[in-house]
Amino acid sequence: MAVGSVKIGVVGAGSWGTALANLLGTKGYKLDLWVFEEEVKNQIKESRENKIFLPGIRLSQNISPSNNLEKVVSEKDLVLIAVPSHLMRETSVKMFPLLAGDTILVTASKGIENKTHLTMTGVLKETIADIDESRLVALSGPSFAREVGMNLPTLVTVASKNNETASFVQHVFATSLFRVYTNDDVMGVELGGAVKNVIAIAAGIIDGLEFGLNTRAALVTRGLTELRRLGIKLGANPHTFAGLAGVGDLMLTCTGNLSRNYTLGKQIGQGKTLKEILADMRMVAEGVRTAKSVYNLSRKLDVEMPISHEVYHILYDNRTPAEALKRLMTRDLKKEIDDKV
Repeated sequence: MAVGSVKIGVVGAGSWGTALANLLGTKGYKLDLWVFEEEVKNQIKESRENKIFLPGIRLSQNISPSNNLEKVVSEKDLVLIAVPSHLMRETSVKMFPLLAGDTILVTASKGIENKTHLTMTGVLKETIADIDESRLVALSGPSFAREVGMNLPTLVTVASKNNETASFVQHVFATSLFRVYTNDDVMGVELGGAVKNVIAIAAGIIDGLEFGLNTRAALVTRGLTELRRLGIKLGANPHTFAGLAGVGDLMLTCTGNLSRNYTLGKQIGQGKTLKEILADMRMVAEGVRTAKSVYNLSRKLDVEMPISHEVYHILYDNRTPAEALKRLMTRDLKKEIDDKV
């Protein structure tokens, strides 16, 4: 399908939604971008910059910002959703009566809902009545919004139960510097994008404590084991976690200073409280809410995820990083078999 003939709406003008909208706009698509804040809408319209969420990136003239959700999502071939995960249900309920019956929905939001433990496509299936799974796509992988906005080479994965839908979305997003792979393991791709944020908080904590590279490498590796355990329990393909949406995204988020979750964890390791950190943050660190979902879901399914559990206790039970480290390092060795789930 030719670039000019695809009608696209993007819902969410945070850093990630703005970066992806700009990617599509620069490629030549004329698209509508739903913006919550009037201030941000005016900035994009008047100065072609999202000064709050993606400062310093010149935005394409092909992006039309709007506070009108109906204008953005009605009569579209594809709608990309990039709102914070805890707002997915509220947003999708509002979108439901406005969508055309054949619109493809691509979620770039990464998280697990607290009460239901649903991934983002799971929320969409529950809130958008009778939607066919063939219209749902998850986009994930190692991709900081700022670097995508700077047009630096990036690789991601799009996952759908329908190969034709995945291929269509692949070609919509692909550029010479944004390579897109396809996958049919929607659950695995979404879990990779969600759980890595929890492990990234842990990685930030150990770097804040200045524990060194040995510790970080061990934590990332064992964090991948936890992700794989949960994924297998939920029916994901274990091979997914060896790819971009698994170890790729995990490595990036656990080592990159552009990661909000890593940065939050590092500040905790340096002695700040969660309340203090969140008070200074305008953007969302998804791992804070996802830690609660992962903790409760893993207990419900009886999945061993000790690092994720310690992150939860640090965030919600005032456990100190030193206490968490001691608990992790002195766990029963009978439970520890390297490289097995």
